[in-house]
Amino acid sequence: MPENRERGPLKFAYWVPNVSGGLVVSKIEQRTDWSYDYNRELAVLAEENGFEYALSQVRYLAGYGAAYQHESTSFSLALLLATRRLKVIAAVHPGLWHPAVLAKFIATVDHVSGGRAAVNVVSGWFKGEFTALGEPWLEHDERYRRAEEFIRVLRASWTEESAQFAGDFYRLRGYDLKPKPLEVPGRAHPEVFQGGNSTAARAMAGRVSDWYFSNGKDFDGVTEQVQEVGRAAEQHGRTVRFGLNGFLIARDTEAEARETLREIVARADVPAVQGFRDAVQQAGSSTADGRGMWADSSFDDLVQYNDGFRTRLIGTPEQVAHRIVEYKKRGVDLLLLGFLHYHEEVVHFGRHVLPIVRELEADLDASAATAEPIGARP
Repeated sequence: MPENRERGPLKFAYWVPNVSGGLVVSKIEQRTDWSYDYNRELAVLAEENGFEYALSQVRYLAGYGAAYQHESTSFSLALLLATRRLKVIAAVHPGLWHPAVLAKFIATVDHVSGGRAAVNVVSGWFKGEFTALGEPWLEHDERYRRAEEFIRVLRASWTEESAQFAGDFYRLRGYDLKPKPLEVPGRAHPEVFQGGNSTAARAMAGRVSDWYFSNGKDFDGVTEQVQEVGRAAEQHGRTVRFGLNGFLIARDTEAEARETLREIVARADVPAVQGFRDAVQQAGSSTADGRGMWADSSFDDLVQYNDGFRTRLIGTPEQVAHRIVEYKKRGVDLLLLGFLHYHEEVVHFGRHVLPIVRELEADLDASAATAEPIGARP
């Protein structure tokens, strides 16, 4: 990404457990619930403990350890009404929504929430959902072409009068959306997030998205994606912010944290993980260069279904905080976190991990401010 972009403090988001089964496909106890009452309390706790965003998942069919699912856009609205500052990102699927209809819905939500609505455009990995609903299942890169048009229609609907658009998947002929979303300093319209690891996903993010979400990655994997997405954005005179998925296990000792991870994997719901692996790895491996999501994920990785263990946010609060800041140094702007026991661990994060992160960030800022400019010496 461009070096002169104003970074600011790291932002934190959490996966909303609006899907049953928690955030790991394991038979280990998870003191987490998919009900609205639980999630309403969680949203309040999260915004009181340093979280700026929440991401509502979307599933339409039962399976892979998720027997029940609340719909993402309506659930997001409910969480926004229960909070004051939290921004809630609703995951949505092109092909199952018309983008201009979604634009209307999100504009209304934006007004109701005081400008806190956002969307995560998911090109789609679960073929069974599309076929069960009688919708065509497109080849991988075609799904991203459709997703790009979807985002362009969202943006046109939100920002243009009598919007016109003529694409291969969507059309607008003088669509005049009113009211537009609220005018909020620092954004042109509700923020658009996008996931994906593939070459097509990275290029698309450079052209149209505000944020790029990556599955869990180690330092080298993050650096490679940040640089490639940044170059793609620069070609279009844009910048894209980078979000990274991670599953966080902070305990009093490193041994305790690692034992928790060991138990999660040891008690994995094997048939559910294998079914998920079969579904998602065909999506990742269907790319021409094999760089799609989950293309190289192991069984253990997929026990957390967005490769969250690979980010290695596991240890004492100090160890986790230092690793988080190392990701910031490599270009990460936001951490999207999952937890085993949400209520307790979100509070623990806010009290014990986040203060260390902010101290380390302050040290980074101080070092940058006192660093001798390049070329200052004769």
